[in-house]
Amino acid sequence: MIIRPSTDADLPAIAEIYGWNVLHGLGTFEEEPPAVAEMGRRRAAILERGLPYLVAERDGAVLGYAYAGPFRPRAAYRYTVEDSVYVGPAAVGQGVGKALLTALIAACEDLGLRQLVAVIGDSGNAASVALHAALGFQTIGVAPDMGFKFGRWVDLVWMQRPLNGGGANAPDAPGLALGGG
Repeated sequence: MIIRPSTDADLPAIAEIYGWNVLHGLGTFEEEPPAVAEMGRRRAAILERGLPYLVAERDGAVLGYAYAGPFRPRAAYRYTVEDSVYVGPAAVGQGVGKALLTALIAACEDLGLRQLVAVIGDSGNAASVALHAALGFQTIGVAPDMGFKFGRWVDLVWMQRPLNGGGANAPDAPGLALGGG
């Protein structure tokens, strides 16, 4: 398995993996799978900010993907990003998520970022919570009844991991280019 930057050619596989997660999981509260073109637009928005958008590949097949997106649009959040990790159903339990998240953490640190946040749908999502905990994330809260999907209320688990020493000292990089206010 290799972890590499995503390309436009990966978009059909990325859309398929995300679509499966939309229809079968609570890792996203989206309810209708977006088309390939929409996934391309979303990916382009991440890449335009200079943020990582990675795929895991084995024998030419994309097994999963991960990216870091802006946490919030205000300029004060320019050193904080939120991770997203999705694995295809055939690759679950094979270490794909861990390999992706490990590479994503390293890429975010290389950018001089200071905080990585995970917003995990459903506290019953033990695999995602355990994955993040194994890579140094701490649970910072659980927000009950934040979404309604599959006929039930679903909570969010908030986890956070410092990067590059977190807030221990002044940043040495400009951070992300975000909006004002």
